Amino acid sequence: MSRTDLTATIPDYQSLMLPVLRLALAGEVRIADVVHRLANDLALNDEARAILLPSGRQPLFANRVHWAKTYLAKAGLVESTRRGHFRITARGRDVLTARPERIDNRFLRRFEEFRQFIDRTESSLEEESPLGTDTAADQTPDEIMRAAHRRIDATLALDLLDRVRAAPPDFFERLIINLLLAMGYGGSAAEAGRALGRSGDDGVDGVIDQDALGLDRVYIQAKRYATGNTVGPGAIRDFFGSLDRHKAAKGLFVTTSTFTASAQETADYLSKRIVLIDGEYLTRLMIRHNIGCRIEETLHVKKIDEDFFE
Repeated sequence: MSRTDLTATIPDYQSLMLPVLRLALAGEVRIADVVHRLANDLALNDEARAILLPSGRQPLFANRVHWAKTYLAKAGLVESTRRGHFRITARGRDVLTARPERIDNRFLRRFEEFRQFIDRTESSLEEESPLGTDTAADQTPDEIMRAAHRRIDATLALDLLDRVRAAPPDFFERLIINLLLAMGYGGSAAEAGRALGRSGDDGVDGVIDQDALGLDRVYIQAKRYATGNTVGPGAIRDFFGSLDRHKAAKGLFVTTSTFTASAQETADYLSKRIVLIDGEYLTRLMIRHNIGCRIEETLHVKKIDEDFFE
């Protein structure tokens, strides 16, 4: 059987959503065990199980099971418990009680969290490309490939933000340390570690040097807030006052939520330079500097070498 025929025997990720959710009824499950169990239930032969993604690093079937689990989590039907493990939620149990014939993206749209996830993903694509509303048939292969890459990045950004919000408070401080180091601030990790983590220090959560001698410093305020808990102008003015007490000229305000329009306006008009980084911008920086994520595969796009044929 050819690779194309074998690939056709592997269900798409939406068809796997309901089977994945059913297996989670057993309690906390390991994603690797779910992949193995589903492959057996579907009677996939060894050749089909061995088909890899173009990167050669992950089986195609396992990749589709992972995406099914990711989308179920975005709808609040399952939740991660620890690395490589997840469990069904009360909402997921209610869904199974109703005995649905199929769970797919259209089904998941009945849940507000999933609609927000899809809307944020699609809006990010439309902002980056005026062709975001075109169908695949209207796009060139280059446009399709780049649109898929943007969609993967948008999903990754949302996953990163969820993980940061669920982590302990001190993890958020270490995240900022690693990010600033990757961006060229702070010198060594030890120096940056001593500079940050001063919670409650007169309204400043940390300070990091822009040069080796500490002649130029950036003071930092970090707020790990949930969705909807926006940062208003009062917090910006309080931070400005803290900068003034420290005789600082510039500050960095980082939050996992968002800033109100009046907070942004307040930061723009104050006499000290205050840079605001919201959750969306934070995840973009994390992806750009490989903080909390890594390169899974590299696709080489090649074209004709005109010089060779001349």
